[in-house]
Amino acid sequence: MSARDSAPVRLTILGATGSIGTSTIDLVRRDPDRYSIVALTAAANVDRLAELAIELGAKTAVVADPARYEALKLRLAGTSVEPAAGPEALVAAAARPADLVMSAIVGAAGLPPTIAAMEAGASIALANKECLVCAGAFFMATAARLGTTVLPVDSEHNAVFQVFDRANRGAIAEVILTASGGPFRTHSRAEMARVTPAQALRHPNWVMGAKVTIDSSTLMNKGLELVEAHHLFGMAPEKLSVLVHPQSAVHGLVRYADGSLLAQLGSPDMRTPIAVCLAWPRRQGAPSVPLDLARLGSLNFEAPDRERFPCLAIAETALRQGGGATNVMNAANEIAVEAFLAGRIGYLEIAALTTHSLEAADRAGLLVEPGSLAAALALDSEARAIARAELERLARAS
Repeated sequence: MSARDSAPVRLTILGATGSIGTSTIDLVRRDPDRYSIVALTAAANVDRLAELAIELGAKTAVVADPARYEALKLRLAGTSVEPAAGPEALVAAAARPADLVMSAIVGAAGLPPTIAAMEAGASIALANKECLVCAGAFFMATAARLGTTVLPVDSEHNAVFQVFDRANRGAIAEVILTASGGPFRTHSRAEMARVTPAQALRHPNWVMGAKVTIDSSTLMNKGLELVEAHHLFGMAPEKLSVLVHPQSAVHGLVRYADGSLLAQLGSPDMRTPIAVCLAWPRRQGAPSVPLDLARLGSLNFEAPDRERFPCLAIAETALRQGGGATNVMNAANEIAVEAFLAGRIGYLEIAALTTHSLEAADRAGLLVEPGSLAAALALDSEARAIARAELERLARAS
């Protein structure tokens, strides 16, 4: 029996108050003796962060916004939980000795603490897209150098992870990620031009944060997941594909050279892939509703429509282009989604703004593969500046 079998798993949750963090904590509560919470972090929600840290007995709680330090310190006064705030404190918390770090901070801000956790020897449950979309080659090279175990949390990548035969990698012909198609799967382009933020935030199957929900509706989320799969599984872009599957029962498939097609199925509940990561290489119980195939009755699949959902095509092109294209695309898409949610641009302009930003970055000679964490963060910052400039240009033209 290993130390991890006999002793509690030392767990840090980066992004404890978000949707992934909340689902992770739900699983921890169901088997509290299995875990020892090292650190919890949040972007700004001091009250919830303090409440969770006290409940779970965390050693430290960190809020990313330095201006909220005093509020956190006050909420934790008289407890054994150590308060901290700011980006450097996030990195320090991630570097504390832990067996597993749940990397669920949204955005490029999740890169430095995740790298710090790797360097400190922790395994990584990866729910932060930017680690791979903005710095995939560097991130995976660092993981290989350090011998870090990277466990994918996204339902699609986790599904592939479960049916991906690493010992026979050469026999894998294709990795297929499924997409629900979102709320506008059957809408025309004319109908999508009138889509409001409230409509786009109503996903038919999954409960997620606002940014991911909008990305799911445009299929940009699936495009980002292709980039992640490329780095996670070492698969060439031409061996990666997307299949629209409205029921969200099949989450990922792997096709082998002998004609076998292996799939992972389950109900659309993030607690299943999170449980896989928490217990790997074993299994643990999760409260997800068992998938009832008889009640479901049928499974439907269709090819994605890249004309109605151009964000998928944009991501596929950026992945094939390589270099810094996916980094710029991700940053520009974030700016575009923020602008859409704020009512500054229309739904169809999310793709347009992303494309214009990529073209501007290319003209500026910025589409170069970042070879370090600093280079990845610098390119992300430059890409956001370009996207904001393109947003202003778009606003002036309208």
